[in-house]
Amino acid sequence: MAKKNTGRRGHGEGSITQRKDGRWVGRLDLGYENGKRKVKDFYGQTQKEVVDKLTKARRDLQQGLPVAVERQTVGGFIEEWLTRGPELLNIRPSTHNSYCFVARSYLVPTLGRIQLLKLTARELNSLYASLLKDGKSARTVQYAHSVLHRILKDAARMDLIPRNPADLVDAPRAAKKELTPPDHQQLVAFLDAAKKDRLHALYVLAITCGLREGELLGLKWPDLNLEAAELQVRRTVYRVKGQGWVVNEPKTAKGRRMIALPDVAVEALRRHRVAQLEERLAAGPTWKDNGWMFPNTEGTLMERQNLVQRCFKPLLEKAGMPATTRFHDLRHAMATMMLEDGAHPKVVQERLGHATISVTLDTYSHVKPKLQREAAAKFDERFS
Repeated sequence: MAKKNTGRRGHGEGSITQRKDGRWVGRLDLGYENGKRKVKDFYGQTQKEVVDKLTKARRDLQQGLPVAVERQTVGGFIEEWLTRGPELLNIRPSTHNSYCFVARSYLVPTLGRIQLLKLTARELNSLYASLLKDGKSARTVQYAHSVLHRILKDAARMDLIPRNPADLVDAPRAAKKELTPPDHQQLVAFLDAAKKDRLHALYVLAITCGLREGELLGLKWPDLNLEAAELQVRRTVYRVKGQGWVVNEPKTAKGRRMIALPDVAVEALRRHRVAQLEERLAAGPTWKDNGWMFPNTEGTLMERQNLVQRCFKPLLEKAGMPATTRFHDLRHAMATMMLEDGAHPKVVQERLGHATISVTLDTYSHVKPKLQREAAAKFDERFS
């Protein structure tokens, strides 16, 4: 039992005493939480060892970081890390929601009670094997590994652990799905089926410009220059559970881009602007004028679920296309057509808003065999 310390300490201060067994213990006052005073203890074989631990703990406390203690569990650190929120973690709210789900569903139940300092690669390998055995996909386990790696990376940076044990583990590799985007004939049939649809112009942009759903729904009329046939992608919109709509800039600088419009898109947008003005007049005072290019029938942001399930899916059936076709496949179709038509991969990358050209080349590797055959045929033309 440690010697009693009778001196009163303020928030952020600590006290050091020697136990009867010869070890030293330092106690740090963390102030009040939920009406109760919160303290943490640090142990060492020497007084200097405890002093060093208290000094670091005070520094972490002043910087708003989780305070390191030998007995801190993996689950405790994960929860402290998550409560920092998306802004401090420099991630999007939707990504933070995803991290919370993965951490609390897969990581904390298995690793939560292990002391942070005692976590090893063996426990991580065991976790991943258990998830796969329970029927989780390799992609899910891979993502769980990524989340845990990010969390433990911060723990190592705070000197809570000597190194990141996730660096020593290889997550299972997810099988790459072969892309089978709609072909030219299917796209023509789809646009013909959507000809009289109020979102016809949106589908034209998806097919000819390769915009993502959130980018399309986030377009505003000032983003468009019809005379120059140019469209600026400045934002993306999405809904976060419990927070409502979130309007953000694209994730990367490459995502904020100018796109040159083909004539078919310019004409579709001209017709769409006239149709929207008529729709606005017919709606009267119920219309919310927020400047969105593709709002719902009241002028406010359209739900992605409504776009996909109520608008896009019925058109697939009308066009005779497979029901398994995803909206995102329209973007893949654009990139595939550009590469097959001989566009430089750098141009395709910029149009898609990929961060690097390697992402573009890896994503559309299915085009390479055809390009290889065409390249071989050109040699025949030269030397035959």
